[in-house]
Amino acid sequence: MRDTEGVDGLSELDRRITGCRACPRLVDWREEVARTKRAAFADWTYWGRPVPGFGPHDASLLIVGLAPAAHGANRTGRMFTGDRSGEFLYPALYDVGLASRPTAESADDGLTLYGTRITSPVHCAPPANKPTVEERDTCRAWLVSELKLLAPTLRAVVVLGGFGWQAALPAFAAAGWQVPKPRPAFGHGAHVRLASGHPELEPLDVFGCFHVSQRNTFTGRLTPAMLREVLRSAAFEAGLHPDGPAE
Repeated sequence: MRDTEGVDGLSELDRRITGCRACPRLVDWREEVARTKRAAFADWTYWGRPVPGFGPHDASLLIVGLAPAAHGANRTGRMFTGDRSGEFLYPALYDVGLASRPTAESADDGLTLYGTRITSPVHCAPPANKPTVEERDTCRAWLVSELKLLAPTLRAVVVLGGFGWQAALPAFAAAGWQVPKPRPAFGHGAHVRLASGHPELEPLDVFGCFHVSQRNTFTGRLTPAMLREVLRSAAFEAGLHPDGPAE
């Protein structure tokens, strides 16, 4: 994605992401969903564009998901906001002191993240929640740019799901960290420390966590306690040391 060259900061990067039309299938889908809507959200004006990352620009912890949900972030314009996955993720972030509130309903609901930013390897809502490999690879340049901009403060990353893991590892390498070969395998609770590729870059602790999808949370494959444990471990490595809900 040539448009990522020369980005001066995260605000500019976010602006460029929201104007991306690189993947025709995703553009058609996200805009069709925004037009037809879901009956429960008939009075909403859907975002219907690529969804940028959410959180402070000096975050030391990054959470990497998969892609926006059609009637979640594609509707609200904010990562994991307005869908069942967010209803699972944000209470856990609140419980460990990384979020100001346990709910995420709209982009203007006052939710604040502490030392934590949320992004995804694919910024458009995909049909059936399944981006193609080509779409994932096309979108990777945005993640690489985000990682480079966060690098001065970034110390740990939680990657949600195997798709995100496969997308994130090449992005880490492109952003300057050393990814072992063969690449580390994804698993819940996986933890690998990536050495820096140059003196200005600090090592990066990367944690794997099952995705907060309904398939995982409704079946008990991922429980709130399991998610909190990974978040606490990653937050500790990021130097955040949360110990409970913020006052």
